[in-house]
Amino acid sequence: MPALITHALDTQSDGGHLERTLELATRAWGRTSPNPLVGAVVVKDGRPIGEGFHARPGEPHAERAALAACSEPPAGATLYVSLEPCAYHGRTPPCTDAILAAGIARVVVASDDPTSKARGRGVELLRSQGVEVDFAGEEVARAARLLNQPFRKHARTGRPLVVHKSAITLDGRTATRTGDSMWISSEASRARVHEWRAEVDAVAVGIGTALADDPLLTARLDGAGRPQPLRVLFDSGARVATDSRLTSSAGEEAPVLVVCWPAAPAAARRTLAAAGVETIVATGTDEPGRVLAALDALGKRGVQSLLLEGGPRLAGAFLDAGEIDEVRAFVAPVVVGGHEARGVVEGRGVESIASAHRAVDVDVERIGGDTLIAARMREW
Repeated sequence: MPALITHALDTQSDGGHLERTLELATRAWGRTSPNPLVGAVVVKDGRPIGEGFHARPGEPHAERAALAACSEPPAGATLYVSLEPCAYHGRTPPCTDAILAAGIARVVVASDDPTSKARGRGVELLRSQGVEVDFAGEEVARAARLLNQPFRKHARTGRPLVVHKSAITLDGRTATRTGDSMWISSEASRARVHEWRAEVDAVAVGIGTALADDPLLTARLDGAGRPQPLRVLFDSGARVATDSRLTSSAGEEAPVLVVCWPAAPAAARRTLAAAGVETIVATGTDEPGRVLAALDALGKRGVQSLLLEGGPRLAGAFLDAGEIDEVRAFVAPVVVGGHEARGVVEGRGVESIASAHRAVDVDVERIGGDTLIAARMREW
């Protein structure tokens, strides 16, 4: 990895331009997977002369978009970019080629690219051709990294970033003792969930939730701007009915994947296949192990982000597997009581408070009549 800073940065001007690259990058939020969010600004004689961002896969990267938008020749200018430039040919040509062809004198990068095919290569190439390359300080670098947590986790582990969503009462319950849970959260909170579904690659629930709620799991938004997420059902015995809303709506626009355990009947899997539902078998000695196997399989097919909406048993398996990266909990101002009412997370859990999973960052927001707590459990 290159040094964070190789030359002294002008904190005020460089920082301002780098912050602009982050603002530009967010314009494509939820539309670039499997590519990262990236923004770029070209500055000459202290004046921005071009800016751009990566809009979606297959379209120009941010650096090329910014260079193409320049109002005057960019030779001798500084290029600010939120992610280090690529030096390999994917769907589009290397950004380093465009930077060198434009005569850019200096490049300032907000964060590294953790993929093995990219990390450091573009920076080394540019420096070898006489281009000055600087990296931002930690504050801006962290902000840039947080923009691309799914991309970064997938690059480093091969697995998707997992966000666990729940709606709970003030006494920490997700349903009453009879199993009723509709609706704990407000209409505004449920609308927010549809926004999240439109931003992720996959949405997952367990068979318990599928049988109790018969969910559709689609992102019901106008102009979402991207395909429906892959709908993933963790169903150990492949016992979901083919006339459920989930399976009966399976198709290319809203695909469904059922994750089974090795003991799932072959006949049941064939029935699902005939209904257009793909199944995979997750191996492992216990539920957490099978969660890991399923996440590996999802990662191999390019899934970088997964919204986990399942019940407490599935959430417990993910937590025991160490695979919950973020928690988003809508806390409703109601109390249901009852020792048989279900909590948020089951599984083995930890043995002491000292060994509990602790958030590294927490945000709180009022939405409708609820309180949304978003807790980042780790950073990539």
